[in-house]
Amino acid sequence: MNTLLQYILVQRAKTKLKGEKAIAKRLLVKEVRSAQVEFVHAIKEILFIAIGVGAAGFGLKGFLLPNHFIDGGATGVSLLIQVKSNISLGILLLLVNLPFILLGAKTISKKFAIRSIFAIIALAIVVHFVPYPIITSDKLLIAVFGGFFLGLGIGMAMRGGSVIDGTEVLAIYLSRKWHLTIGDVLLLINIVIFSAGAYLLSIETALYAILTYLVAAKTVNYVVDGVEEYIGVTVISPQNEEIRIMLTEKMGRACTVYNGKGGYTKDGMTRISTEIIYTVMTRLELARLSTEIDKIDKNAFIVMGVVKDIKGGMIKKKPLK
Repeated sequence: MNTLLQYILVQRAKTKLKGEKAIAKRLLVKEVRSAQVEFVHAIKEILFIAIGVGAAGFGLKGFLLPNHFIDGGATGVSLLIQVKSNISLGILLLLVNLPFILLGAKTISKKFAIRSIFAIIALAIVVHFVPYPIITSDKLLIAVFGGFFLGLGIGMAMRGGSVIDGTEVLAIYLSRKWHLTIGDVLLLINIVIFSAGAYLLSIETALYAILTYLVAAKTVNYVVDGVEEYIGVTVISPQNEEIRIMLTEKMGRACTVYNGKGGYTKDGMTRISTEIIYTVMTRLELARLSTEIDKIDKNAFIVMGVVKDIKGGMIKKKPLK
């Protein structure tokens, strides 16, 4: 690490531990390491937000805005107002998103709200001042690629711990109040926006807006969750040791083994103890896993569930065999 940065982190750690009677070297080292992690993560988050702002600005000014297209969410509301009023899109993005960011400070965290405010201000500046080229006038290409770049921008901003479209914050808040899923709330909000687009602009524009929204939503999912979908697999079988060896040696995957007991027994019978295997792998490997388990035990009980993200372990280090 850069000597100057190292010095700054050490001084920061000493200032933070100033209340301690005697600053132990162990505490100082721990505080410096913590500061290093915070610094690296902050740089990474800023980079994600910067890429997100650039991509969203390109989607808006290079595709959607010049052709009077709209999208869902707060961005769609801003585009809709801009088309009808000719107010600067940058100003509208700030005004429309501000209530959602204030709500985010209340429902999520102030740190999240501050990041989001800076991200939206940056997007407003980019949209207002950066002269992006107009890429195409083909309506289908505008809807698809405008949605792609906008979704890329929203997803990267989310990876950086902020939002550049505040309707998701509103969806989180209303889902808690109304006992609906976030997806259901977003759907209701966007139905209202697309209906307004059909009334104020045209039905054709509203239909293209739906296509733009679907492309953007799918891109956000890819950016936030990753292209590879991870599946958590739980296996219960009398041949658990053979399955464990198959996973670790044949498929090259790590696994966790823990003890469990069968819950269903007849009166007077002792519950059977067994070892349960848990592993995580990509969806591409499931077919092979199923085949290998069937070779060992066709009656094995298998439970699978989607894993949002993983960190560390063998899965990202060892190649698919």
